[in-house]
Amino acid sequence: MNFEQLQLNAPLLRGIADMGFTELTPVQEKTLGISLSGRDVAVQSQTGTGKTAAFLITIFQRQQAAAAAWRKALIIAPTRELAVQIEAEARLIGRHLNLKIGCFYGGVGYNRQEAQLKRGVDIMVGTPGRLLDLEQKGTLSMKNIGFLVIDEADRLFDMGFLPDIRKILRRVPALQYRQTMLFSATLSGPALQIAREYMNQPEKISITPEHMTVDTISQELYHVGSREKINLLLGILKRDNPRSVLFFTNMKCDAERLSKRLELNGFPNEFLTGDLAQSRRLRIIDDFKSGKVLFLVATDVAARGLHIEGLDMVVNYDLPGESENYVHRIGRTARAGKSGKAVTLACEKYITNLEPIETLINAKIPVVFPEDDMFLRDKSRGLIFKPGRSGAPAGRGQHPGQTRGSRPQGGRSHGSRPGGRSRHEQRRSY
Repeated sequence: MNFEQLQLNAPLLRGIADMGFTELTPVQEKTLGISLSGRDVAVQSQTGTGKTAAFLITIFQRQQAAAAAWRKALIIAPTRELAVQIEAEARLIGRHLNLKIGCFYGGVGYNRQEAQLKRGVDIMVGTPGRLLDLEQKGTLSMKNIGFLVIDEADRLFDMGFLPDIRKILRRVPALQYRQTMLFSATLSGPALQIAREYMNQPEKISITPEHMTVDTISQELYHVGSREKINLLLGILKRDNPRSVLFFTNMKCDAERLSKRLELNGFPNEFLTGDLAQSRRLRIIDDFKSGKVLFLVATDVAARGLHIEGLDMVVNYDLPGESENYVHRIGRTARAGKSGKAVTLACEKYITNLEPIETLINAKIPVVFPEDDMFLRDKSRGLIFKPGRSGAPAGRGQHPGQTRGSRPQGGRSHGSRPGGRSRHEQRRSY
């Protein structure tokens, strides 16, 4: 089905065409078939399937109707990064519409956001805490909200925002006076409870477990000892030569450590964790999206809401502890029908996370058994890294830097193995 068949207004269709959208994705077709009529929807959808466009098109089309022209839209997102991404997509799709769009999140001052609200905003995108702060200060009114979107609901609840969501739902007009759309990776627990209590007989749209991951993502799993993960990773990068990669670790300290080791091996990169200053986080994300940065190491703060055009590869350097995060992580690639690759390194520290992940996605991740020549020499071996991006490696001298963008040279690492075991035995010692 194509967008022309939806009988949308002409300016909206122009914005959709400008984005390069022609055919509806499955989640768009199922959602818009219901939401454009004004009904509430509760949608289970994995990341990267076009759900953001589904709720934005609903809002844009229905806001243009005479009876709904006065009603504002409120879109709630769990993180600043996702809120900024939704705002950017809204501005692109709605570029030919006479609508004012604003984004509101913490970590920055109030003055600019309050001034924007005073000038008038038709579509407000924001994180729960900042939205409530602005409402309590009297600069943001929720009384005329006609369209409410709760995006990444499961993530909002995981982050402890359920009480804030309930506060917002008590401040907006009653459910019969607004259209509510909820999107979540799983429709269970708090998400279903919110749907029952605060939505007007929502139509549930679910994706079956076998489609939890996108078919166009090529998945590979490597069983490897934790001491050789970096060696194998370097071999994979040399073999596949990806143009852009997003690496995930479970801990902030490991993200910074992996970032420095990659840089010393010829892969200039940035790292993204939750405790970086907001301005720096946004700058790093913008640089990654624009291609100024080709390699990014991140914790799960970046697993949702990052829309990177043409991302070649996602690497799970650590198996995530929350099974849903595996789906969100690898969903950063192969977006909007494109293909991509997801590589997972399963070491003895996180191997117990594998079974719940495969249960969730209802599939076994294909296992690849690497040959010894896949394990390249790690030029950062033996270095101990101090906290902080500018901290130089300690323990032995810092390895001489390489030119920006240069590729590491091949070659196997040598030396005795712990306990006298071979590399083959060590990789499968758990």
